[in-house]
Amino acid sequence: MIFRQLFEPDSSTYTYLVADPDAGDAALIDPVLDTVERDAALLREMGLRLTCTIDTHVHADHLTGAQRLKALLGSRILYPEKAKFPCVDIGIEDGRPFHIGGIELHGLYTPGHTDHHFAYLIDNGTQRMVFTGDALLIDACGRTDFQSGDARTLYRSITQKLFTLPDETLVYPAHDYEGRFVSSIAQEKTRNPYLAGKSEEEFVQLMEDLDLPYPRKIDFAVPGNEQCGVCPDNVPEEYRKPCEARDQG
Repeated sequence: MIFRQLFEPDSSTYTYLVADPDAGDAALIDPVLDTVERDAALLREMGLRLTCTIDTHVHADHLTGAQRLKALLGSRILYPEKAKFPCVDIGIEDGRPFHIGGIELHGLYTPGHTDHHFAYLIDNGTQRMVFTGDALLIDACGRTDFQSGDARTLYRSITQKLFTLPDETLVYPAHDYEGRFVSSIAQEKTRNPYLAGKSEEEFVQLMEDLDLPYPRKIDFAVPGNEQCGVCPDNVPEEYRKPCEARDQG
């Protein structure tokens, strides 16, 4: 299996390239519109065919590159089935695996950050990897104060689903703001300050007390991502450059 972890600095987003070298099939998990050209160039350089893009949820901090990559490379768009967007080619459901060449990807329904959030698990026989989106971060977790978020639901998704994976499972989140790259289920269970030793009630109170700022891109990112990465008319001028590149594609 080919694996690359890619980074978009403005939103501190990780995009993950997963590919079967024998089949030449590749997928991008949580692609970002701003870095579509970079990702397309990397795929060409590696001689890989992008068969699909896979989003963990409707992001509020960036526009997905799904629609743009489909236009450029003919990839299919995968989203959680619960979102039910017309732009989606394949809906991911809990317990129903999806194949990228010979790689089997399992969707794990993990609501709480949003009501349709999914994580994705790959077990290649040697190592388990879980792509946790915004549900479980490194020493943190996703916000629950907007976009159908619910702290109690997130706590249960993490503790009753993600934390039941084997301890050695590697955790690859959709974001990190401190320059970290990977964690593990064991590490998050024992040292995540939001979760380790915390009861459900303590977690809910902690999330209610965060008082975080309003996401700066949410007003255009959410409606744009509900169309799989279309740029709405209300994108501010400072963020329009990737949209202009898309419009020319």
